[in-house]
Amino acid sequence: MRILVFGAGSLGTLVGGLLASVHDVTLVGRDRHVARVSKTGLDVVGAESGHVTPTATTTETGHDADLALVTVKSFDTLAAAEALAACDVDAVLSLQNGLTEELLESHLDVPVLAGTVTYGARLVAPGRVECTGVGRVVLGALDGGTSPVAERAGKAFRDANINTLVASDMPRRRWEKLAVNAGINAVTALARVENGALATDEAHDVAHRAARETARIARLEGVRLPNRVAREAIDRVVEKTAANHSSMLQDVDSGKRTEVDAINGAVVETAVKHQFEVPTNQTLTALLRAWERGKGLR
Repeated sequence: MRILVFGAGSLGTLVGGLLASVHDVTLVGRDRHVARVSKTGLDVVGAESGHVTPTATTTETGHDADLALVTVKSFDTLAAAEALAACDVDAVLSLQNGLTEELLESHLDVPVLAGTVTYGARLVAPGRVECTGVGRVVLGALDGGTSPVAERAGKAFRDANINTLVASDMPRRRWEKLAVNAGINAVTALARVENGALATDEAHDVAHRAARETARIARLEGVRLPNRVAREAIDRVVEKTAANHSSMLQDVDSGKRTEVDAINGAVVETAVKHQFEVPTNQTLTALLRAWERGKGLR
């Protein structure tokens, strides 16, 4: 399969590198990284390892592919959609944080699949990505149900020995993931702590409140996500990733813009539509936006 990876950062490079073991993969990313991959190939190290030679470029338009993976930061989704509209792709799969698929769908005339991924990735150096933990890719139709397009994408991932599930309940899975991110990312970023610090005490309670609010909004959107399931998902991820720094904490530590708008901000925005109060998510969103403004990132 011809696969285009739009956003070759840590996760995009890892997934693209694993897929490149059996597929024709093109990585679209930043100059220094893709220049090294073009010259010497890509080294995958850590829990998964190998050396592959995907095509790598900074050019964003004019590509032909059977499947495009979108792995850019959520605030770059519009730019990605506009670039992909100038490509010839048969389907798109988002592996991003937040609720981004609708924006992609509104700009593209091809099927847009929803996905989640729990593989850990870290871009060690140009041309070198570390798999910090083997997880699973879950993908499926954006609105749920079965999808031949999703089945083909799932087979492509499994052919590359990527642990993959094709799911028929992606609406619930998207909101569950949003609840986990709303509870873990913003809290760890503001408190400057590892995920494991949310296992007990006050931070644990704040994370649970953010997740419960997200579950309530999911139900208002017609997605069945009980509060208990959202809370248990938080606890499960905290336990499995106790030593990890969340992606939002990494952004704050690096002085980079966060994805708060597409995570906690999305909960707040959807709650306004339903005239429902989500005070925890509103506070977390306001604090992170204030930090970004103070750093000149907004």
